Amino acid sequence: MSQPAEPVPDNTSGAPSPGKAALAGLRVLDLTRVRSGPTCVRQLADWGADVIKIEAPVDTAQFGGPRSGPDFQNLHRNKRSLTLDLKTAAGLDAFRKLADSADVIVENFRPDVKNRLGIDYDTLSRTNARLVYASISGFGQDGPLADRPGFDQIAQGMGGLMSITGEPGAGPMRAGIPIADLCAGLFAAQGILIALFERAQSGKGQWVQTSLLQAQVFMLDFQAARFLMDGVVPGQAGNNHPTSIPTGVFRTSDGHMNIAVTGNTIWAKFCEVMDRPDWHDDARYATAPARSEHRDALGKEIEAITLTRATADWITLFTKAGVPAGEINDIGQVFASEQVRHLGLAQPFVSQERGATELVGQPILMSRTPSRIASPPPTAGQHSAEILTEIGLSRDEIAEMKASGAT
Repeated sequence: MSQPAEPVPDNTSGAPSPGKAALAGLRVLDLTRVRSGPTCVRQLADWGADVIKIEAPVDTAQFGGPRSGPDFQNLHRNKRSLTLDLKTAAGLDAFRKLADSADVIVENFRPDVKNRLGIDYDTLSRTNARLVYASISGFGQDGPLADRPGFDQIAQGMGGLMSITGEPGAGPMRAGIPIADLCAGLFAAQGILIALFERAQSGKGQWVQTSLLQAQVFMLDFQAARFLMDGVVPGQAGNNHPTSIPTGVFRTSDGHMNIAVTGNTIWAKFCEVMDRPDWHDDARYATAPARSEHRDALGKEIEAITLTRATADWITLFTKAGVPAGEINDIGQVFASEQVRHLGLAQPFVSQERGATELVGQPILMSRTPSRIASPPPTAGQHSAEILTEIGLSRDEIAEMKASGAT
């Protein structure tokens, strides 16, 4: 892996740039925007990779929300920023010099953009055979729909998720998070790490590709397997689990709760807590297929009982019996949760635009090389002179690029 210069302390917030960590020494050029690409790059930046965010000299951050907004702050921590106009000869030349020493490049342009700019994998790998180049698109790099613009909700619909989300008969429903974007970014990061592991053996990089559509179809998981293996086209099941009943949302005396009853052993424990041993012998509920067939009737009987106690009381009873159950929290309640606080998911940092605040940290705990939020999102071009100096440009050359609008 290439060795970047020693990290330079951030002189605005006082926080250090990413230091020695699991991915220290890995140089990543970040050409991404909006969400899927930045999600991928964040997975590398949080473990200490030297990530250089390549931005246009005119601030385009508003395309993914303002720099001071929660979305941008959450996606672009732990990076340095270099402004380059890749449509100018000087800007493109500087980028290619960076690419020659980079370990990884990540982009989520529409498929034809990188070819027009001359920064595609085939071109750049000629002078850097070890380059791992990751592309995230809406629908794939080729094929009949490759030229369509990609957007998370479009992929949710085309990938089948909206047909199985929401209440039966209520029409298609999107998920409450941009799951196609997020999963495409995570899969791209996984692909990059796989390629880097293979490079350690072969000495060669490769082109890693994924798309919102591929990620969304993969995330159908068991629902896709039901169709591919059994020909079942699943529909909407609302808050009920599609196949495991009773698993869903039930009202209590003071709100709602989730209960998940899977398998006959947990079903027996559940009946005991509910004080309904007769359900064991009821032909409608005695087996999992029967419970699935009579889910509505069973749900009404269960809820008539759950309405007699508060959520906390039920959770205590179910937990003691070994029956999975849990609260249904709003986002504020999530971050007030003792367990969430214990896991350290909300991590403090100092934003250049907002001051002291918090962001969501990585959900992976590692005993020797943990992730960390080491520096806030950079201002546009904050590290341009520093990075251009690292690739050998003189002070005069940098000044000339700035005067011409190339940086």
